[in-house]
Amino acid sequence: MCSAVGLGQTLLPGVLWGMAAQAGPIPAKAEGAGVDHDHLAAITPEMIDAAAAIAAVKLTDEQKKMVLDGLKQQRDSVLVIRSMKIPNSVAPAFVFDPVPAGMKLDTERRPMRMSKAPEIKALAGGGDALAFAAVRELAELVKTKKVSSVELTKMYLARLKKYDPRLHFVITLTEERALKQAAEADKEIASGKYRGPLHGIPWGAKDLLAVKGYPTTWGAAGFEQQSFDYDATVVERLDAAGAVLVAKLTMGALAQGDLWFGARTRNPWNPKQGSSGSSAGSASAVAAGCLGFAIGTETLGSISSPSTRCGTTGLRPTFGFVPRTGAMALSWTMDKIGPICRSVEDCALVMSAIYGPDGKDRSVKDAAFNWDADFDWKKLRVGYLKSEFDAPEAPKDANDEQKRDFARQMYDVKYGQAALDALKKMGVNLIDVKMPKGYHFGDITPVLGAEAAAAFDELTLSGRDTLLTGQQSFDWPNSFRKARFYSAVDYVQAQRARMLAIDAMAKLFSEVDVVVTPSGGAQLSGTNLTGNPAVIVPNGVRGEDAPHPEHEEDGERRNTGGPGTLVSLTFLGALYSDARLAAFARAYQDATGFHRVHPNL
Repeated sequence: MCSAVGLGQTLLPGVLWGMAAQAGPIPAKAEGAGVDHDHLAAITPEMIDAAAAIAAVKLTDEQKKMVLDGLKQQRDSVLVIRSMKIPNSVAPAFVFDPVPAGMKLDTERRPMRMSKAPEIKALAGGGDALAFAAVRELAELVKTKKVSSVELTKMYLARLKKYDPRLHFVITLTEERALKQAAEADKEIASGKYRGPLHGIPWGAKDLLAVKGYPTTWGAAGFEQQSFDYDATVVERLDAAGAVLVAKLTMGALAQGDLWFGARTRNPWNPKQGSSGSSAGSASAVAAGCLGFAIGTETLGSISSPSTRCGTTGLRPTFGFVPRTGAMALSWTMDKIGPICRSVEDCALVMSAIYGPDGKDRSVKDAAFNWDADFDWKKLRVGYLKSEFDAPEAPKDANDEQKRDFARQMYDVKYGQAALDALKKMGVNLIDVKMPKGYHFGDITPVLGAEAAAAFDELTLSGRDTLLTGQQSFDWPNSFRKARFYSAVDYVQAQRARMLAIDAMAKLFSEVDVVVTPSGGAQLSGTNLTGNPAVIVPNGVRGEDAPHPEHEEDGERRNTGGPGTLVSLTFLGALYSDARLAAFARAYQDATGFHRVHPNL
């Protein structure tokens, strides 16, 4: 009907439906030919006027009359679909593909090449050195039978129990499952059946991954008892690799922030601060030496942000590299699953076990992740976002708060400059590059809100969104409601703008192989929208002379930074160049050693 009167490019239908939905839960039935209208407000010309104002379109009186019946029919169709009560696990019929036309993927899988066996004498004695050891080191201990999987598992379970009351990073311990897996791993290794570097290594799962026999709470009030009778693909693959699942870890409610139904997960470097999110427990527990490694997810910063806050190393893979089957969906076109570890090589070892098609997640490509610790990274072309490393300009006529914020930014500049100096000492010729301009990444990101609102449609309509712990304007309940005013037409338009951004990013990575950048800024939304991979590494600890946070209250959301806290650096790469990107990031990590520091608990 809208098309018939020349309104095909307006927000009107979506806005009008959003207004109706705001009135509260609307019962619907799909019996026979009808829908229950008893509780629906009649659509009036006045409602259309209000909706048109929100949509920024103008309608004549005649156009409003013509569109009225069509909107009623459209609302009936929406109610019929809604009556189907589609679960979160069902993906839309469309599949997002970030691969530009003409790009050829490397599909040849080659044997993994790890770094040479590390020195492990100092680790076998146990204590903090063992707890904070890298997976590569733990693997050597287990393989050579100097430490058993059962010993590691009991040590990490004890540490999880000891530090969880302070850091709040565990939702469910999987102790019985873990001890059984560990005993089986030791038995297999003793008999000569060694599965690889993850065999016998304890790990933790962000609690949006289904694990049969245990709750999968999504970190959200109202879902505390939710469970599934299957394992997520990533869990199955880590089981097959012989890894030992010891805990399901905290996440911000429905993958937002670090606030979950039980508490706010804390930063081990400063327990008065949150660990950031939403892979809050994964980063906090790894940083605290309570796991060998963890699995996190990222939609728009949920591996990058907690890795930065907690000082862990995170690998956010290319979109479509790791299957999301059995994981909570937030945004079908942006969700990615990746490892959070203590070193880049650890991330590569985990990635080697979890990537590739599973025949269920249609977004996953048959591309290869070939880890080679001896890769010649010196042949790579390395760009850097120079403007992001430059000192900020002092604000004019600043108030006291702005002056303090500027001082904090100025203090952190030296860490970025030191990173550039370290890269030059490694022999890297840095090329000044810029993020693609004019693609309005921030204005495309409302597609995330629209998809998330669809993923949790029933939560909004039933009113159960009031159970969620966060109820401020930036929290999911309000975001889901706001998304109802975002039309299907404009969602499609944003996806078309996104395709332009994908092509622009592909052009950037035709000129360089790696881009070095601070971990924030426009690159974070840009590369999440275009599906490009990122490796986030710790890049130093702020000194005692660092400016204090503006808000230092215990658990205050804005309590960030300050003395004794971490900064990070991010490396970006072309689509499906994750292994090559990790090889370069590892070289930087080995040259600087920041991944070896850990909090004094």
